[in-house]
Amino acid sequence: MTHKLFILPKTRFALVVQLSSIALAGFAILRAEFFIRAWGLMDHTLFEWIYIFGQGFIYDIAFISYFYIPFVILLLFLPNKWLHNVFFKVLTQITTSLILYGLCFNAIAEWFFWDEFGVRFNFISVDYLIYRREVTDNIMQSYPVFWILHILFILTAVLFYFLRAPLIKAISVKENFSQRAVIAICLLLIPGMAFLFLNQSQRSFSDNNYVNELASNGPYQLFAAFRNNTLDYRQFYETGDDRTLSHILKEQVDNQNNQYHSEGLYNIYRRIEEKEPPKKLNVILISVESLSAKFLTRFGEQKNITPFMDDWFKKGMLFTNFYATGTRTIRGLEAITLSIPPTPGRSIVKRPDNGNMYSLGKVFKDEGYDTTFLYGGRGYFDNMNAFFSGNGYRIVDQNDLRDAEVTFKNAWGVADEDLYNRTIYEANQAHNSKRPFFFHIMTVSNHQPYTFPEGKIDLVPGEGGIGSGRAGGIKYTDYALSQLIKKAKKQPWFDDTVFVVVADHCAASAGKIGLPVKKYHIPLFIYAPKHIEAGEIDLLSSQIDIAPTLLSLLHFSYDNFFFGKNILALDFNERALIANYQKLGILKNKVLLILSPRKEIGLINIDSKKPSLQKVPPSYPFVKELMSYYQGADYVLKNRLNRWTDRETDLAEN
Repeated sequence: MTHKLFILPKTRFALVVQLSSIALAGFAILRAEFFIRAWGLMDHTLFEWIYIFGQGFIYDIAFISYFYIPFVILLLFLPNKWLHNVFFKVLTQITTSLILYGLCFNAIAEWFFWDEFGVRFNFISVDYLIYRREVTDNIMQSYPVFWILHILFILTAVLFYFLRAPLIKAISVKENFSQRAVIAICLLLIPGMAFLFLNQSQRSFSDNNYVNELASNGPYQLFAAFRNNTLDYRQFYETGDDRTLSHILKEQVDNQNNQYHSEGLYNIYRRIEEKEPPKKLNVILISVESLSAKFLTRFGEQKNITPFMDDWFKKGMLFTNFYATGTRTIRGLEAITLSIPPTPGRSIVKRPDNGNMYSLGKVFKDEGYDTTFLYGGRGYFDNMNAFFSGNGYRIVDQNDLRDAEVTFKNAWGVADEDLYNRTIYEANQAHNSKRPFFFHIMTVSNHQPYTFPEGKIDLVPGEGGIGSGRAGGIKYTDYALSQLIKKAKKQPWFDDTVFVVVADHCAASAGKIGLPVKKYHIPLFIYAPKHIEAGEIDLLSSQIDIAPTLLSLLHFSYDNFFFGKNILALDFNERALIANYQKLGILKNKVLLILSPRKEIGLINIDSKKPSLQKVPPSYPFVKELMSYYQGADYVLKNRLNRWTDRETDLAEN
């Protein structure tokens, strides 16, 4: 049977062209599907349509051309007699089948990734490849994988059926080397041009994030994320005079209790001196997975999925105008632990050489506290164990729990109740040894697949895409917290313990323009009924302010390199730092200012009925303040200014 659709000039490279055409068609169909799903989030101008499908087509070609490089080189140098060998014919058919299956698998993977995150593949997808066990288990528990894989196999078989005859014909052609060389050079010119003239900057032409995502190619983005673990701040972002910005940064972090130890660019190393004696209270700081403020009745939720927190948060200090710095767990942990703004690329938690930094844990450890990081999953995920142990924390993760302690676990780790029960055990051990304790807990239950022990709440756990989903995860998270406090109240250390509850990030982060402010809004709650008065604090702030605020409540005097500030201080300057791995923002006076790659500065009036991104010059108000935080953080990290080991070495040498 002849399939005229695949008839091409007689050359062995026809196979490359045929597979490339199928891939282009597949990418176009997938883009059209995403385009329909995002229909209501775009303005639908002619320019947008041309940009989405035109720029997207260019990225599609670029990825395909990179992918076919080894095959083109192989076909160039493979002698005719080898290519016509039965072994190579069979191998070619197997390879073609695997490529077709891979294209189908990529399409379904991108579909589900978009469904969860609202973007094409990015840094998150890289982590999903690296941490195979957690991700594989999560996928198996969240989707009907068995049926999906079989349907993809059938689709692959159909495509291969139509491609097999022209495939055999292509690898049967006899060509001399010079003929092959001309075609190969023409094909290799395409990836060469893509390497020279195409990069990530072309996908940020529109102010609408969804438009930019639609104009991308998922696999291209995936490999770009591998390549760009960090971004050179001074190469990609608008910069200012270091001396001026250093002075501004010091003004931002300054307060009446500061005593600077030394001068120098961005050197905010200082001592906070409290007038009152310290309160050596225990602290249990809980970073709750994906606890968006919107899930609480206080912030508009109508489904009553957080009954315990709705009541409990009235009995302590609730910060109602509080924001996450980023969109990943490790961004939250970074900000809470180090009190440093997010820098472009990967979180500090994931980077090498990230130990011995001034941190919240170091302050407590210097005060003689049992300083411990407790995680419901396996701590090698996202490099958490290495980061926290390298900064003085003792580690307790899923691997440390005995079988008898685990009543339920899923892809990401043990149920929150099991983690909290171990926390109480660790607290009792510290109390019995007459040591105060600082425990930083990271929960996992409120994460897809949203499975949890049955019979705990009135919702059904999610499994294979069936169940209560996110609502169930939130309600179980709420229930587990209620059990922690119920059991903690029975312990001898309860009256002298401060509980801090904060989200690591929101449940979703995709947005139409710039950085979607509402999707960074999280609660911060501090509870110690014998020591802290109840009330609401409406001051605009973010996760980098947790450490200074908590330590001020305890009246601790300490050395630090924190970029945050005590929210309760009379001179607190309201602002919130929010970012993703490329866009760096500051929210202040109802305005969001954003630094973006390509040295762009944007402004969004968040109170506007139709917010739009406007370009502003470096002279615009607050831009220098914005730069001082992010340019300062970049300088501090590159020059290792916030390392306490370096300072001790300098003191020893002098």
